[in-house]
Amino acid sequence: MKIYADNAATTKMSQRAIQAMLPYMSEIYGNPSSLHSEGQRAAEALADARRRIAGLLGAQENEILFTSGGSESDNQAILSAARLGERAGKKHIISSGIEHHAVLHTLDRLKKEGFEITLLDTGEDGILQADQVAGAIRPDTCLVTVMYANNEIGTIQPIKEIGAVCREKGVLFHTDGVQAAGHIPIHVEEDHIDMLSISAHKFHGPKGIGVLYARKGIPLISLIEGGAQERGKRAGTENIPAIMGMAEAFEEALEHLEEKNEKLTGLRERLIDGLSEIPHCILNGDRERRLPGNVSFCFEGIEGEAMLLLLDDKGICASSGSACTSGSLEPSHVLLAIGRPHEIAHGSLRLSLSEENTEEEVDYIISGVKEVTAYLRGISPVWRALENGEQKFIL
Repeated sequence: MKIYADNAATTKMSQRAIQAMLPYMSEIYGNPSSLHSEGQRAAEALADARRRIAGLLGAQENEILFTSGGSESDNQAILSAARLGERAGKKHIISSGIEHHAVLHTLDRLKKEGFEITLLDTGEDGILQADQVAGAIRPDTCLVTVMYANNEIGTIQPIKEIGAVCREKGVLFHTDGVQAAGHIPIHVEEDHIDMLSISAHKFHGPKGIGVLYARKGIPLISLIEGGAQERGKRAGTENIPAIMGMAEAFEEALEHLEEKNEKLTGLRERLIDGLSEIPHCILNGDRERRLPGNVSFCFEGIEGEAMLLLLDDKGICASSGSACTSGSLEPSHVLLAIGRPHEIAHGSLRLSLSEENTEEEVDYIISGVKEVTAYLRGISPVWRALENGEQKFIL
């Protein structure tokens, strides 16, 4: 049996998205900046995709900017807000310690340029409170950036409440919605969002294409110079096939969303119940306020990398955390931020399901993880020391 349970890293492209792309690779292949008829056909498609995506987010068409994905969108949003704040003498930014590195590394860059960065503590449940944000906002705060849903532990933040606080205080609010888009409803006006980052390959669209929503009137800086595309804020010929695939995938993802999420939540709970039977393990993040398909555990006395390799041998594709840092030997910064000790954070496992997974597959995953943890603990001197009482259990 081959089971894909790493949908937080990337998803399988839907057939509808693939079919939507094909005409723009072979028939409507003009450059949308060209004035001839072939170029204008492409321009009409581009406008249509922009209109469709805007409608799905509750935005206006001229507030949608196509990018290469979530990381670029995060960078452009944060740097734009920082430059705007700098011109007004405001160089304080608020975020959380569990953000994606596309956010945290950009904040590190700004810190070196003299900005003051406040990273708020989410606590063990991985959820930030709106009153924490309200208490951290100062007269010189130029931006609050808090992710909609966490890519590792799946926790969903109270974005509407945080956005309302920022709107009341007159502070720009950006949210990295890469894990949330296509999985939970997002409405930029109702959620009081000023800037939003999303990426198509997280909801069964193509890789290499994303969107930055920026509320009308927010001046964006250009990360890429060279042309007048995307209202002069993102040079380079637009990737029309990928954009059309993204629009189709986004529409498809939001169709029957409540029904799909009910199924996914049932699979998630079945998986959590099964893995919880393993001794000395712990679920990461709040059990209720999490993405429908996300399950994240830490297992004491286990190295996550070894677990992943053995699970792969059993046909189970999983992750130990963010795919963007899979080559790092350091434990997850998210797990450390919610209070997991280093030795526990090293034994992490993230399973992210899609609507294509089944109860049979979930049961197979549970059985596989039980077998792998038993095997790894059986050959571990650390586990023997724990069982013999030479070391104390943490979990």
